[in-house]
Amino acid sequence: MGARTTEPLDLEQTIETMRAYGGMGWIGLYRPTETEMSTVSAEFGLHPLAVEDTINAHQRPKVELYDDVLFTVLRPARYVDAEERVEFGELHVFTGEDFVITVRHTEASPMAPVRQRLEADGDLLAFGPMAVLYAIIDQVVDDYGPVVDGLQTDIDQIEDQVFAGDAAVTRRIYELSREVIAFQRAVHPLVHMLDRIGSGFDLFPVHKELRRNVRDVADHVARVNGQVDGFRTLLQEILQVDSTLTTNRQNEQAAIQNEQVKRISSWAAILFAPTLVASIYGMNFDTMPELHWLFGYPYALGLMLGMGVVLWLVFRHNKWL
Repeated sequence: MGARTTEPLDLEQTIETMRAYGGMGWIGLYRPTETEMSTVSAEFGLHPLAVEDTINAHQRPKVELYDDVLFTVLRPARYVDAEERVEFGELHVFTGEDFVITVRHTEASPMAPVRQRLEADGDLLAFGPMAVLYAIIDQVVDDYGPVVDGLQTDIDQIEDQVFAGDAAVTRRIYELSREVIAFQRAVHPLVHMLDRIGSGFDLFPVHKELRRNVRDVADHVARVNGQVDGFRTLLQEILQVDSTLTTNRQNEQAAIQNEQVKRISSWAAILFAPTLVASIYGMNFDTMPELHWLFGYPYALGLMLGMGVVLWLVFRHNKWL
């Protein structure tokens, strides 16, 4: 069985303890400086390319074998409920024959639960550094669970907003789609990575019990992958529905405005007819017909009224009024 024998206070003491007692050492670094990484690299013979990736960060999830050291990059994630967003981090793991070095560039997925689990399970810890790598990946994948739940809640809220006609929902759909895509990029590579880790890259043996554990994590990853793929498809469909509903609302609004324009135009035409007659007979020319006619005044009034009634009947027949 495996068990913790000592807990050094700093990096130098950790290295000295490993030399003195042997066994397996686990060095945990949080956003190390170039000097700290250079010291660790020189002590454990880490490959310069892997060290460069660790210092620069912003790496995609991957697993690579440099001589006898396995270099793994993971993208932990956590759902920030107060801000309704997903926060992504980066975790690098160097796994050697008798050591594990973890480099965290994020607050997400702290290593304390992993240490506690391994200390409580001596049989698992006895598998050595590969057991630590498995436990770290398992913790990262477990932390994806609350993220999936948070995204599902956001999507449910978005569906309600879409059918409620919320104008701000389109922006939220795009923002959530970006988060889902980023989540896909963090999760999808894990299937291939776990397959390579479980097989030991066909170069070094991995205990069969540890292989079972790795396959169990791979099953969890496959389930998360399916959920995330479903989220992306659902968001695309929601966006299409939102676009359709928005177009329908715009068409309905345009139809209402068109009816209003028809009514306004109709009444304008009706009022224009008597105005035209009145303006003509208001020119006061002596030679105008009907100017001195006894029935000229009632004739003009009747003409104005008649034109208005005719126009009103025409517009009414055409359903403009």
